[in-house]
Amino acid sequence: MGKVRVKTIGIEEIEKKEKEKSRLVREDKRTVKAPGLKGGQRVVAVGPSEEELKAIDSQTPQTEAKSESDAKEAKSKKKEKFAKVKARSKRYQAIVQMIDKSKTYSINEALELLSKFQKAKFDETVELHLNTVKTGISANLTLPHGTGKKTRVAVADDKIISEIEKGEINFDILLAQPTIMSKLARVAKILGPKGLMPNPKNGTITQNPKDLIKKYEEGQVSFKTEAKSPLIHLTVGKFSFGDKKLSDNINAILEAVKPENIQKAVLKSTMSPAIKLKL
Repeated sequence: MGKVRVKTIGIEEIEKKEKEKSRLVREDKRTVKAPGLKGGQRVVAVGPSEEELKAIDSQTPQTEAKSESDAKEAKSKKKEKFAKVKARSKRYQAIVQMIDKSKTYSINEALELLSKFQKAKFDETVELHLNTVKTGISANLTLPHGTGKKTRVAVADDKIISEIEKGEINFDILLAQPTIMSKLARVAKILGPKGLMPNPKNGTITQNPKDLIKKYEEGQVSFKTEAKSPLIHLTVGKFSFGDKKLSDNINAILEAVKPENIQKAVLKSTMSPAIKLKL
């Protein structure tokens, strides 16, 4: 006869209970082996219980919601602060209504409007901004009445180059002799973007720089379009010049740039909105 298996009644139920008890213990505790312990010895690694995990999960959305709420509140405060900075006075808002943005004004009309924005606290600068048909337009001229600002003119030498390398630029125009241009190449990346690099086209490279200093100080200006944009920005004087002198300076600039090279001209002062000029 083959082997006969004898099943003891009740033993199977006891085994099942023992297995279930062991499973529950394993779920509640995880055991790990620690260095320095003998075989079979274990350390219980205690982790968060299921209840604690549920509590963490329930709090996470609230934390995220709070963070999102804080971010929105900070953004809102930033907008309010910006709005306060950009807020204009009632006087400004009333005068700006006088300007028809769809209209172009003659130089005299534009200067008359600008005078209404003038504040008594300081003598504002009058600026002319031009949109040209192309880049690369440049010239130099002497304004009939100067700019109202003393132009700082420097002549390139070893000391000036050393200051430029340190980031110190204490001049509005830099003149240079041809013999020093090789040394100036070291600071071309600094001067070029600022429009201060001496250039034969605008007459700032010369054998006799001292002869040019007086001309620039008396009102000679050099201009050119921005490197990547067909734009020219120029100072035409101070409000204290009066309409006649400002008009003379503006006309001198427009003639130097040439009307056929100009797409749009805008006149403004330090604190005023822009006024389109009739060409």
